[in-house]
Parts: sequence; C-alpha cells; structure tokens
Amino acid sequence: MDSNASHDVRSSLGSDGKLLFITRAARMFSYGFLSVILVLYLAALGFSGGKIGFLLTLTLVGDTVISLWITTHADRMGRRTMLLIGALLMLVAGVPFAFSANFMILLLAATIGVISPSGNEVGPFLAIEQASLSQILPDDRRTGVFAWYNLAGSLATACGALIGGWTAQILQQSGFSPVFSYRVLILAYSAIGLLLLILFSFVSRSIETPVPTATKGSFGLHKSKSVVFKLSALFSLDAFAGGFVIQGIVAYWFQTRYGVAPGIIGSIFFVANILAGLSALYAVKIAKRIGLIRTMVYTHVPSNVLLILVPLMPNLPLAITMLLLRFSISQMDVPTRQSYTMAVVSPDERSAAAGVTGIARTTGASISPALAGQLISVPALIGTPFIISGALKILYDMLLYRSFKKSEAGQGV
Repeated sequence: MDSNASHDVRSSLGSDGKLLFITRAARMFSYGFLSVILVLYLAALGFSGGKIGFLLTLTLVGDTVISLWITTHADRMGRRTMLLIGALLMLVAGVPFAFSANFMILLLAATIGVISPSGNEVGPFLAIEQASLSQILPDDRRTGVFAWYNLAGSLATACGALIGGWTAQILQQSGFSPVFSYRVLILAYSAIGLLLLILFSFVSRSIETPVPTATKGSFGLHKSKSVVFKLSALFSLDAFAGGFVIQGIVAYWFQTRYGVAPGIIGSIFFVANILAGLSALYAVKIAKRIGLIRTMVYTHVPSNVLLILVPLMPNLPLAITMLLLRFSISQMDVPTRQSYTMAVVSPDERSAAAGVTGIARTTGASISPALAGQLISVPALIGTPFIISGALKILYDMLLYRSFKKSEAGQGV
C-alpha cells in the first residue's frame, strides 16, 4: 500500500470523515458475521431453503422502502438526523430477531433493523455517508478516499466473518446449540447499532448539504434525474445478478456441498474480503490512467468469469481458489462506481442520487435470493446460482460500457 496515499487520505478527512470511517467499519464488522451465520441460523430454526430465500427477498424489499425514504429526505431533513434514525433501527430490531422463530416477526425485525443477508450494505448508511464525504472532500480526492473507505469496510467485514464464524463454532463445540450460538451474534449486531447511535451523535453539521435548490423533482432529484435513473437501471441488473451469490448463500453452498464448518467458512470470507478491499485501492491508479467507466468494466468481466468457475471445480481447494481469485479483483468497480455517481450530480442531489442508485441495487438484489433459494434446494442445481450470477454480471458490464464510455471526460478521479 502507498503510505503517501494513506497520509493524504487521513489529512483530507478531518474529524467528521474519520468518524464516518469508524462507523463504516463498525457496521461492516456486524454485516461480516451476519453473512456467515444468517442463513445457517434460519436453517437451524427449521426453515427450508425456499422459505429462507423468500425471507431474504422480503427483507431486502422492506429495506428498500425504508432506505428510499431516508436517503431521499436526508439532504433536506439533515444527513446526521437520518444516520441516527438508521442506527436506532438497528438497535431495536436485533432482540426480536434473535428470540423469535415466527416467520413474520423475523421478517419485520430484519426489515426494520436493515439486516444484511449479503454481507454488503443494504440500508441508508452508505448513500448518506458517501454524500457526506463528498461534501467535505475536494473532487480530486474523492475516488481515492472512496477506495480507502471501501477498504475499511472490507477489512471490517473480513474480521467480522472470521470472528463470527469461529465464535459460533467454539460455542457449539462447548456444548451450546447452533441456534444459541447464532443468537449471540445477532444480539451483538444490535449492540453495534447502539455504538453507531453514539458515534453519529458526534458528527458535525459540516456534512450537511449546501442550501438546496428550491425546486426538487421526484426522489429529491432535479437536473440529474435522467442520468441517475439510467445508472440505477444498470446497477439494479448488476445487483440482481449478485443476489444469487450473497455470502449467506455461498456459506450454505460450502456447508452443503463440502460439509465446511462455520469457522472455516468465516476464514474463507476473511481472506476474500481482505482481497476485495485491497483490490479497491488498485482501482484508483487504474482509473487515473484509463477512466472510471473502463476501470469498472475491464476489471469486472474477468472477476465474473472466475465466479462462474467456482461450482465447476472438482474439489474444495480449487473452489476456494477460484472464489478468492474472484474477490481479488471483484471490488475494483466499487469506488469508481461510487465516485462516478457523485461526480455527475449536483452537491444537493448527492444523498438522493446515492440513495436512488443504492435502492436500485437493493431492489435488484431483493428478487434473486428467493430464486437462488429454490435452486439450492435441489441438489443437482446447487451450483447454478454462481453461473447465472456471473453471466448476468457480464451482460451488465457490456451494457454499462456501451451506455457511458463516452460520457466520463472531465469527471474527477
């Protein structure tokens, strides 16, 4: 890693930026351990693969509705206020999710608590934090800071997956039931909501938008509406494809196909997320040479070829190798995608633009887990979600390149 780049990022952030990095890390740590145990917890409660997929889909749909309202109102009602509301929702939802086996209560708690089935952001936090960082940063630092912001999240997710997987396994080896071991971690998720509530209370008004334009269109957008909706449609396709291989389903696949224990699954995700985070840093240098859109596409296509190869491997070591190789380049499109979105909209549209594109991604991702749940319920089809996901993601790359390859000149990298 470039130590000078790291120093530049720290000097650019200020106290508010550093707080947002900490909140990102804390949140992604909790999403990391949930990604290992969430599907295993639901299976231990007695739900079938199809019902689990249905629950995950409905959870993401509910998350979409909540996040859409919060993010499209954040620029007008206050970004800090909306971040505090999101943290409060995390705090209050963990307990009912941990102690109920009723489908509707689990669904309601997961939705209100913006629980992530994927190990990725699904709630309003990411969009508002991106807009806030863009508010306090010069344009030429945005992509670099977003890369480090994503690295912080990936490292935290990795640690969460490692610690969560081994915590569950150690508790089970000590004589506790699988359900109890998973409930401990869900309660830890709720505790992290309390931590976020405290941290967000220290963020200053510097992250707030400038005086907004008097007239706002739908979803808090005005002159950037067309490009945001176009990006949203494409991002939704990418997320729909990704929903077939959320980390919970990948964990279930490893356990079902090869009998891998939770601790080992957590270790796999630990390494995978470390590699993913580092790949985001390399994207900055590439983007400075070939542009944001080309970086997104040229790195995304080979990562999806590797994804397709995972279930085709004849043994566990090769399957893990393909997955890790895929993660080593899979996140290069993330900071570039985020930076491009912030570059093409007005400052007073940034929370809304990040929110709308993020909601589009969540909406796309909300459909596919139910389909993947049906597929993994059939032994002969258990590997097909990887193949479907990779193929659809390559289609997304081609459409993105065709639509935006000529439109990124002059955007800050």
